[in-house]
This record gives sequence, C-alpha cells and structure tokens, in this order.
Amino acid sequence: MEIKVPELSLVLLIGSSGSGKSTFASKHFNQYEVVSSDICRGIVSNDENSQKASQDAFDVLNFIIEKRLKNGLLTVVDATNVQKQARKNLLNLAKKYHTLPVALVLDMPQKVCEERNKEREDRNFGNHVIRNQQQQLRKSIRGLKKEGFRKTYVLKGEEEVEAVTGVVREKLYNDKKDMHGPFDIIGDIHGCYDETIELLEKLGYVMNQVEDNGSNYGIEVTHPEGRKVIFLGDLVDRGPKSPEVLKLVMSMVRSEVALCVPGNHDIKLQKKLSGRDVQLKHGLEVTMEQLEGASDAFLEDVREFLYSLVSHYILDNGKLVVAHAGVKEEMQGRGSGAVRSFCLYGETTGEIDEFGLPVRYNWASEYRGSAKVVYGHTPVPEAEWFNKTIDIDTGCVFGGKLTALRYPEEELISVDAAKVYSEPVKPLEAGSSSGMSHQQEYDDLLVIDDVIGKRIVQTRLRNNLTIKEENSIAALEVMSRFAINPKWLIYLPPTMSPCETSDLPNYLEHPKEAINYFKKRGVEQLVCEEKHMGSRVVLVVCKNEEVVLKRFGIENEGIGVCYTRTGRNFFNDQAIEKEFLSRVQSALTESGFWEQFDTDWVCLDAELMPWSAKAQSLLKDQYAAVGTSAQRSLSAVEAVLQKTQSRGVEGIEQLLSKVTDKRGTVDKYIDAYRNYCWEVKSISDYKLAPFHILATEGQVHVDKDHQWHMEKIQSICEADKEIFRITPYKIVNTKSEESIQEVIDWWTDLTAKGGEGMVVKSFDFITRGKDGLQQPAIKCRGSEYLRIIYGPEYDLPENLERLKNRGLSRKRSLALREFALGIESLERFVQQEPLRRVHETVFGVLALESEEVDPRL
Repeated sequence: MEIKVPELSLVLLIGSSGSGKSTFASKHFNQYEVVSSDICRGIVSNDENSQKASQDAFDVLNFIIEKRLKNGLLTVVDATNVQKQARKNLLNLAKKYHTLPVALVLDMPQKVCEERNKEREDRNFGNHVIRNQQQQLRKSIRGLKKEGFRKTYVLKGEEEVEAVTGVVREKLYNDKKDMHGPFDIIGDIHGCYDETIELLEKLGYVMNQVEDNGSNYGIEVTHPEGRKVIFLGDLVDRGPKSPEVLKLVMSMVRSEVALCVPGNHDIKLQKKLSGRDVQLKHGLEVTMEQLEGASDAFLEDVREFLYSLVSHYILDNGKLVVAHAGVKEEMQGRGSGAVRSFCLYGETTGEIDEFGLPVRYNWASEYRGSAKVVYGHTPVPEAEWFNKTIDIDTGCVFGGKLTALRYPEEELISVDAAKVYSEPVKPLEAGSSSGMSHQQEYDDLLVIDDVIGKRIVQTRLRNNLTIKEENSIAALEVMSRFAINPKWLIYLPPTMSPCETSDLPNYLEHPKEAINYFKKRGVEQLVCEEKHMGSRVVLVVCKNEEVVLKRFGIENEGIGVCYTRTGRNFFNDQAIEKEFLSRVQSALTESGFWEQFDTDWVCLDAELMPWSAKAQSLLKDQYAAVGTSAQRSLSAVEAVLQKTQSRGVEGIEQLLSKVTDKRGTVDKYIDAYRNYCWEVKSISDYKLAPFHILATEGQVHVDKDHQWHMEKIQSICEADKEIFRITPYKIVNTKSEESIQEVIDWWTDLTAKGGEGMVVKSFDFITRGKDGLQQPAIKCRGSEYLRIIYGPEYDLPENLERLKNRGLSRKRSLALREFALGIESLERFVQQEPLRRVHETVFGVLALESEEVDPRL
C-alpha cells in the first residue's frame, strides 16, 4: 500500500503517545522533513519528556515549520496532534503559506500504546494520559475533512501501518517545470475567434479540418517546430464567437499542442453551466445567447473543461509562470483557494474608481521574484515588461489587439482587432506622457535596502558572490555622492591582475609568466594587446536622444556618457563631454555601426588618453611632488658632495656615486610619468582606444573572441583617426616557442620606447579550465612604467628580491568576481530587467573595490 501526498504539503501525524508516529516518520520521510515536538522539547530543556517545556518547544516547532513552508518544503509534524486546537494552529500555518494539509492518522489500540510506553523508561506518565488521547482521537477522526485537510489517511492497527510500503510525493497540478517550450502565450481572447486564427497563423501554426472524434471538434492545430500555445484565460464573453473559441482551445489542449489557465469570465460561465445563480452581465449574456442552440453534451463538455483548468503553471524549471491575473512570488507553485482567487481576479484595494470598477492593487510594482510572470486580465494599450512581469491583454475585444508573447525569445506578436466588439466601461489607459516605460518611471527611485548589508548576488559565471556589509557601506558613499545617474551605469569593468613575478634577474614582470598563466591551463591561443597608459573608461553612446529616453529612461542628458571604472564622470566640463561624445557617435554612424549591429545604442570598454587628463591631482600631489622634491634635494646634496670632493676630502667618492645613482633613478622616474602626459587644448588632443564592444541592443558580445572585437573596432577607429587610436595586438600560439618569442620581442621593443606594456588575454572572451573560470586578462608592465608604481629605486637588487615575494591570490580572486558581476550587469540590462537588478551587480563591483588589496598590483 502506498500513501500519496502532494510534493508540497504539511503532513500531520496524528496519534496517541506510543502509536509509532516517530518510527513511521523515520521510515518513510527524510530526516530534515520531520519536525518532532519531542526533539524541540529536548532543544529547549535537554529533556524530551519535559512537559514544563511544552510551550517553548511548540514555539520552536511552529517557527521551524513556518520557515520550511515559506521555502516550499514538504514538512511532517511528529506530535500527538489529537487536539483540534493544536491542529488548527498548524492548519493556519498551511493556509498562510498556501500549502496543502494532509492528515495521517495512526489509530492504534489503546493496549498497544500502553505496552509500548511501558517498554520505554523515559515515558513514566500513567495510562490515563493515553486514555485521554485516545478519546480525543476518536472525536477528531470524522471531522478532519471539515477542518480543512485536503487528504486524510487513517491506518487502523499495526497490520495496516506495516502494510504501507512507501510515501509517494505527487507533483502539484501546476508543476510543469519539465516543459521548456518554446511557447506562444496568448492574452485574453474574449470570443475574438477570427483574430485568434489570424494570430495563430502569424505565429506559424497550421490549422486543418479533420474528422470529429468526439473531443477535437474536427479541428487539428500543429506547428512545424513543435511550439506550444498557452492561453491566459478569458476565452469567452463580449466577443462574437465564444463557442468557436471554446472548441478551438479545447481541441488544442486535448491534443497537447496547448495549455490553458482559467480567467474569471471562464469560471463565471462554468458556474452558470453548473446551475449556479450568476448574474448575466459583463458579457456573459452575449456568450449565453451564442450557446442557446448548443447541445447538452457540448455544454457539459465546456463545463467540465473549464472546471478542470488549473489556476497557474510553473514552467521551464521555474523560470516562467503564467496566470490569468498574475501571481505573487510567494504563491507560485502553491495550491490554495487564495492562490486560485488571486490568479483569477488579482487583488483589489477595496475602493471603486470613477467608472464604478474596483481599483486593482498593483502587485507587479512590488514583484521581486526570479521567475518571469506573463498574465492578462487588465487590458493595456501596449504590452511591456515591468519587474519581470508582463501584461499581454491588449484589449482585442475593445478594438485593440490580440497579443502573443513568444518564449523564450520574448518577442511580442500581435494582430489588430477587426472592429470594436464591446465598448469598454473604462477607456484603455494611455501610455506614459513622459515617453518612458512604466519600468523606467518606477526605476526613478532605487531602494537602499537593495544594496546595504551583506548581500548574496547570483551570477551566471560564478554562481553566488558575497558582498560584505562593510564593503557595501563604502560603495554607498561613492555611489550616492560621486557617481553618475545610475540609469547610465550598466557596467563597471573588473580590476586586472599582473603576471607572476619573473625569475629573470632584472625584471619584476615579464611576458613569459603572463603567457605561462594561460599555457599551464591548457589555453592554446592568446591575444596580446598593447596596454595604453590612459584612464579606463566605459562609453554608452546612443543614436539620438530619443533612444536615450526610450532605452535608458533618461531625459536632457545628451546622447550618452563617458565614465570611469568607479562610476564617475570622466569629463568635468559638460560642453567638452558633449563634443567628445558627438565625435564618437559620428564615427559610429559613418562606419555603418548602427546598421551592421542592428542597434541604436552601444556600450564600449576603452582607454582614454592622456593619463594626465584625469589624473592631474594624482600627478601634482603624488608623482610630480615626489619627483620634484627628490630631484632638487638630491641635486643639492650632489653639488655639496662634489665641492667636498674637490677639497680633497677622502672617502667621499662612494657616497657621491650613491647619490648620483639615486638622482639618476629619480630622473628616470620623472621621465616615466611625463611620457604619459601631454597638454589638452581641444577635443582632438584626446585619444580613445576601444578594445571591447560590450553590448548592443539584444546582445552582450562576450560570445565573440577578442580578435573579432579588435577587427570590428578598427572600422570605427578608421572613421575618425584624429581622436581614435587603433590598439596594436598579436595572436600567440602557446604551443609555438617561435610565436611566444615573437611577442616577447614585441613587448621588449614596446616598453623600451616608453610603452606601458601589454595585456594578455585568452583568445575567447570567456575561458574555463580545470580550476573554473580563468582570468579575463593578465597585464605585463614594462620596467620603466613599474618605476612609477613602486618608486624610483624599485629595481635595485635588494628591492626586486623583496617585491618578487608579492602575493596575487587576493587580486586574482577580486578580478574574477568583478568580471562575473560586470558581465551579469550587462546581461541583465540587455534582457531589460529592472534597474535594481542591474544596479545590484554594478554596485557589487564598486563594493568589492574597497576590499584590502595592494593597489600597486
């Protein structure tokens, strides 16, 4: 004998002490599924039999049950549960979390219970206790269904208990997680049969007339690609052909080419056909008139079909939810009257608007679920995403459109209504007067609770990443005081780790180590790019300001933005920024970029030179201050020592030589940073070197290799050679020593001429190895550039020896985490997720920047 319980349910074991509840639970349920009152007594009192601890024990028991039900876990309550009040409290928890309650009664003879308790030394209460429990059990059994239990099992005696071979967990009717699509989800039809046929044909479905087998009504619908339709309910009322719509949908559902959830109008029709007293209004009178000539068999078929429909479905491993009026996150995949009611009617505030209609509570504005919810019920002029939800009821019966959402493509397909079949009581709401989408208007306010405190951010590349509270606080300070408009911040680039230190005597960093990082991990092809000494910037550039408003929800801020890797404006002068972005936009237009990528915006990762343009304060207060003071002081010391030497003082030569050498290293230090500085008098003095086309409309280009990026960028650069600089690069075969030596020689020549160094990347944008995600890039800096970083005398043997002991593990961990967050933010933006979701990952990068990592690396 098998006992069947819903996969998500609250199972109450009911029986006297000694009836074998704990034994049954341990045999048929998993360890963590069982919550025992005795165990809870032990937790709070160190004694499982302490009746004094019962109140505290049941507080703990209820707390655990509540947490498990909240998380959607089957839970078994191992307690006597013979009192109605005790069961009522647990039934209330099941109701609160929309969980189906199951009663499993172990009805053992009183003598068996008494004998079992005698054998247990820890059970020293008298037989009168069991007698009272048995009496309470007898009173309870008949009324369990009335109390609210969806399923009840009564096992009488030891034989029936032993006959149970297992407990089978049944999937809820709404669980279609194993169905992955592709789907075509169609909004409210309301009897608009002709438009439904037109839409199905537009979606690629083929309609055929076949022999009526008693359930298909002579209709066969197929799709050459095996797609499946999901109808969002409200099949009937107001429109001209509700019976035809019913026949079509019933046939498609029965042939498994469609799913259907009920709408409130469908349920009202079902109640009417069941003989319930239902008012003939809101279009039901039209449907009933159309059904007047229908056979009793057809009406019964319709009634049974509508009654069988499930309130909502969970599809594609929980990524997609469909319901007529929507469904909150905490209701998804649950089963209760409250869930069904919400899916049919939504939620109202209790108020009535000026049209006499109930004011609906905007549940979508507070939706934070991971699943995408597609629904209808409330007609809208245009379907648009809002917090990962979309209402696709575009009011066909009111003269609007019949709309379908293709999933997973997320493409909207619609057909216009042939006419106005019913005048709406309330006119369809017009679009936003601001020109922004509802999502963009809602995104004007970001909630601080979404970023402060310890955060766990889920990413595609690195799963869950932890942002510490102290780092969040530091990021909040930067973001709130210095950062640009968050709507522009769709990406922050990661930090970059240097290569391991070189074993060559005069080098701290050398290309051999950078190449070996990838070679040891099995990467066969690399791209080595010249590293420009400028400022890392991200550019977001749009075709025009209308695109900025439509895609980014930003007004009066120009055609784009240029910001630093900490989210601050690169340009302090708006006029200069406007002119610079205009030049970039013109180059994109002239190169045919917009047409080639079928986009009207782009996000670029680039280096903007000169370094001095943004690092003036750093140069003045740090590098120049050190260089000038050292040069002057050492020159003065050198002059004094030279005079001393001229007077014939013995032993001064060694000291003079040391000072002269020291002054020479300072001169090299000054020459090193001056090499990256030049005067900026006009826009033409800026040099922009893009190296990644990060994202365009509908695409994040991390699936392209680095050579693709460099080749596509070259055509942009050639459109304006005055401000763009093409980045030189080499392709390296790690299996060829000749190829490796060639790039080492290139690096040596580059750095000898004052270049900063090079960046070594795997040929593919994203690379995984045996140890997981690989570094997106490794930098290898030249000897003279490192003098700026580590100081004038860094290359003295004793200093090099110390510096070669530097550790890279923290830096590399940081680089990988920031890389994963950066790609995640781009993907979320391109998928048009809410700003808070994009901002979460961007904020995460900024927060990680406050971790304690050697800034010289």
